[in-house]
Amino acid sequence: MVAAATALSSTASAAGDASDRERRMKWWHEARFGMFIHWGLYSVLGRHEWVMENEGIPVAEYEQLAKRFKPKPNAARDWARLAKQAGQKYMVMTTKHHEGFCHFDSKLTGYCAPKQGPGRDLVKEYVEAARGEGMRVGFYYSLMDWHHPDGARCLTDEAARRRFVDYIHGQIRELLTNYGKIDILWYDVAWPLDAKGWESEKMNQMVFQLQPDIIVNNRNKLEGDFTTPEQTITASDRAWESCMTMNDSWGYNRNDDHWKDAKTVVRNLIACSRDTGNYLLNIGPKADGSIPEESVRIMTAVGKWMDRNGKAIYQTEKCQPRRSAFASFTRNGNTLYMHNYFWPGETAAIGGLMTKVRSAKLLASGKEVKFEQDQFRVRFTGLPEKAPDDPVTTIAIELDGEPRQDTDFVRKERPRLKA
Repeated sequence: MVAAATALSSTASAAGDASDRERRMKWWHEARFGMFIHWGLYSVLGRHEWVMENEGIPVAEYEQLAKRFKPKPNAARDWARLAKQAGQKYMVMTTKHHEGFCHFDSKLTGYCAPKQGPGRDLVKEYVEAARGEGMRVGFYYSLMDWHHPDGARCLTDEAARRRFVDYIHGQIRELLTNYGKIDILWYDVAWPLDAKGWESEKMNQMVFQLQPDIIVNNRNKLEGDFTTPEQTITASDRAWESCMTMNDSWGYNRNDDHWKDAKTVVRNLIACSRDTGNYLLNIGPKADGSIPEESVRIMTAVGKWMDRNGKAIYQTEKCQPRRSAFASFTRNGNTLYMHNYFWPGETAAIGGLMTKVRSAKLLASGKEVKFEQDQFRVRFTGLPEKAPDDPVTTIAIELDGEPRQDTDFVRKERPRLKA
């Protein structure tokens, strides 16, 4: 993974029929939360997914890892079950990362799972597992390839570019032909070519001919259906999805202990949902396909929170109230969700809420919350001294219209004491 390059604007052919985009993306906008899976030969070494590049490992030496890569059968079923338990609605798996090893059965290379250590099609297992748990299915595919002999020289050698682009297009065709209906194609890293060099318009036209309902991202240097801020939450006027790791590595890294806690993950999910973005949270399975214990612990805690509070995340709309020292907000229609990540104690307040409150309750328990409102603030009173929900307590607030906050009004009009 690397940060997305600036995408080029394009015609409707860059992402299917633009007039049909709303239909294709409806489920995705409602989903809000997905699982990313980075899994490859790098997991055998357990020293970061860029270990081949970062440590300068020769291709001939690195490809020996393919013989040692022997995951347990149907490991993907555990991923899919964890995704469902966490409240995620879709999954995106690395079918080929930058290292060039393919988890799918490819007629274009012998460097693929069925012909190497695993001895079977790992993408097929993933697709079946995801569908078996009711997940939407996404394929990640890296355009950059450190293994292919033309992966670098394609920039300066036209014959090499022709061979390499045909190879990449051919593998995308295989992926979108051999596994039934696929919901997402998640391109990554277009180095070293631009959109013209990759023939990205032709690439996407092929994709939509094969999978008319699919959605694609913007990392083949075209606009695509959605943008992909990485390791940051950056809202966009276009559809967007923030992809993040749970520690600092995408692939399994046995030495990386910089784990996010469940509260951080929940706060990130809320922040994405507030601005109608999606949150694609990564796991990096070990070489045998098992999920690191820390990832399971974090995802399980998030899933318990989602069981109680998921309605404040799914199908959310753009939320204007933003100012609070201890809370953030999402909304669905005229219902405002106040997510208290720092519990304020017996009284919580929103300054400058200009819309009339009709009722309030603790979302997790349904317990009624008393409130009082004037033109400058609304106060929720009689709350427990300690937070009743972990790691974030949400108050559902029913309003008589779309919520609107005006803190400038409070600053200007709130009465001052006489001198």
